[in-house]
Amino acid sequence: MSPWKTPPAGTPRPHAGTIETAAEALTGRTLTVITGAGVSTDSGLPDYRSPGAPARHPVTFDQFTSDQRYRTYYWARNYVGWRHSVTRTPNESHRQIARLERAGVALGVVTQNVDLLHEQAGATRVVDLHGRWDTVRCRRCGAVFTRDELEHRLDSLNPGFEERVGAVGNVEIAPDADAVLTTTEGFHVRACWAPTPDGITRHDAGFARPGECGGMLKPDIVFFGEVVPKRRSEAAARLVDESEGLLVVGTSLAVHSALRLVRRGVSAGKPLVVVSRGSTRGDDLASVTIEGGAAPVLRGLVPLLIERFA
Repeated sequence: MSPWKTPPAGTPRPHAGTIETAAEALTGRTLTVITGAGVSTDSGLPDYRSPGAPARHPVTFDQFTSDQRYRTYYWARNYVGWRHSVTRTPNESHRQIARLERAGVALGVVTQNVDLLHEQAGATRVVDLHGRWDTVRCRRCGAVFTRDELEHRLDSLNPGFEERVGAVGNVEIAPDADAVLTTTEGFHVRACWAPTPDGITRHDAGFARPGECGGMLKPDIVFFGEVVPKRRSEAAARLVDESEGLLVVGTSLAVHSALRLVRRGVSAGKPLVVVSRGSTRGDDLASVTIEGGAAPVLRGLVPLLIERFA
């Protein structure tokens, strides 16, 4: 798939409509809600592609897995960014979507976000398409640890690091628990601490003690260039198949994993409503597109969908 470029500013969006026309397109139907970073910006988490967002260059899967320098770069930034990101709480958009599910209108949510805010808002059927940021996994032995467990070990390896980089300049928080740092010099990466059966450390992908696996730890999220696990993509596809319409909120659909789901639903004859700030890759497929922030649009749309659901 070729890279998608945002249309020039001022380009009319196809199928532009209103909250009322969106409600008409989805009235009486069960829905799958597909969300992106735009539903979490009101919680203080920046996104990648909304109008005015600075250019981001996240570490790719190949970079992370092939080069210790990139792993150090990633974990140093994540170590600082995590402190900010994990304190964020659900906003009105998350609550309105959970309200749709409680009313039986939404069968569930497929989210590209890794922040778990849909679950915290009360949604019960959530497919975290790109994973979740509260766990890390060893790529050698498969052991899974909580991000909090890793944080404690990074604290002991890097005393004063956060204060040092903060003193260099204002730390900008980027998407996905990342932070923009002017330097990551002196940061130490923690390797897997699961015990090995024979007490021998066979591989060193960061600091490890004797008898520990020492394998490469990676956040349990899908990096750019990485494939969504089959079980997760199949769960998302089932949700789309079970529903009668699609409501897309806060995403440009630039990533193929979400766009594929939209195409799947539309090809089956299901109406699609897209709510976003700016154009999306799915606009041509939509029954209705609405220009606007997630919270104000959902505030008007959700009550109509619940009221008219039969």
